[in-house]
Amino acid sequence: MKVLMTVLCAASLLLSAPAFAQDKKDGAKKDMPKKEMSEKQKKQQERMRECNDKAGDKKGDERKKFMSACLKGDDGKKKMSEQQSRMKDCNKQASDKKMKGDDRKKFMSSCLKG
Repeated sequence: MKVLMTVLCAASLLLSAPAFAQDKKDGAKKDMPKKEMSEKQKKQQERMRECNDKAGDKKGDERKKFMSACLKGDDGKKKMSEQQSRMKDCNKQASDKKMKGDDRKKFMSSCLKG
């Protein structure tokens, strides 16, 4: 008899649990106030809108690549950092002087420092 009562209690708990969970879930959504977007979120939203408009008819991987670059602020033009620009200039100078090996390494090191 005790076993039968235990089984019935356990069954009733298992069957009623989804109903309680659903009530909490629905109630939680209704009671939560809407949260205002921060300035950062508003700017990101606007950037998404602009990039989406620029994407036009692009689809698939092409669209993903475009959207990624657009959201990062990349306008498609390669921009060199100051270090990259200096490296390019020093490399050109070393090549013009036909430097190789240790001489080139020393020159590049001093050129990049100054």
